[in-house]
Amino acid sequence: MIAIMFEVRVQAAFSAAHFLQDYHGKCERLHGHNYKVYAHARGSQLDSGGMLLDFSELKKALRTVCEELDHRNLNDFDFFAQNPSAERIAMYIYDGIIRQLPALGRGDRTDGSAYLYAVDVFETDTSRARYCPD
Repeated sequence: MIAIMFEVRVQAAFSAAHFLQDYHGKCERLHGHNYKVYAHARGSQLDSGGMLLDFSELKKALRTVCEELDHRNLNDFDFFAQNPSAERIAMYIYDGIIRQLPALGRGDRTDGSAYLYAVDVFETDTSRARYCPD
């Protein structure tokens, strides 16, 4: 196993509405959030320019996925199965970034190259869910 020595993080945001069908409480009613999202990449090898990966590539991929969700009712997405929890939103965004940047897929990282490590989704400043497939 190669030691992880570098991590980069980019941020994006989107606003969306949702409700949780299988939740009993105020979140079962339609409401909205201004989501803040972080995408984390890790690795141990820097490129010839001294970077783990280009911030702009990761940021573009993250923003593209967030734009899919922006100003939408998340319950309209089949992916969320009527329960668009922060955890499921984080997984959706992670998968969307990998679709755009397949080289960041986890795979076998014996070469130390960058991979997408985690996606954090904040519904509020104090409430975060993380998707981190290990």
